[in-house]
Amino acid sequence: MQAHHRLTLIAACNACADACDHCAAACLHEPDLPHLAHCIAMDMDCAAICRVTAACLSRQTPFARALTAACSLACEACALACERHSHDHCQRCAEACRQCASECHQLAA
Repeated sequence: MQAHHRLTLIAACNACADACDHCAAACLHEPDLPHLAHCIAMDMDCAAICRVTAACLSRQTPFARALTAACSLACEACALACERHSHDHCQRCAEACRQCASECHQLAA
């Protein structure tokens, strides 16, 4: 993998993880918390997977392709969960997830 693309993917993973953490925290302060439970769970899973992926990409482990495939799946699932809600933090999270999934797909190509 080219160094430039690896760094771009690492940045996308970290940005996505940050957006997911922010979304989960913001969802906890929304009035209809039970309705947001799935969104919060997806945010937490996606953030964790993005961080592991970024760390392994930084170390250039042989698991990069497998991790980016898993990261892409997590990001796509999280984006779908967040897009169901009109809150700004959910919409921004969905956008970050879509961007990260796109970067992951480029590695697979």
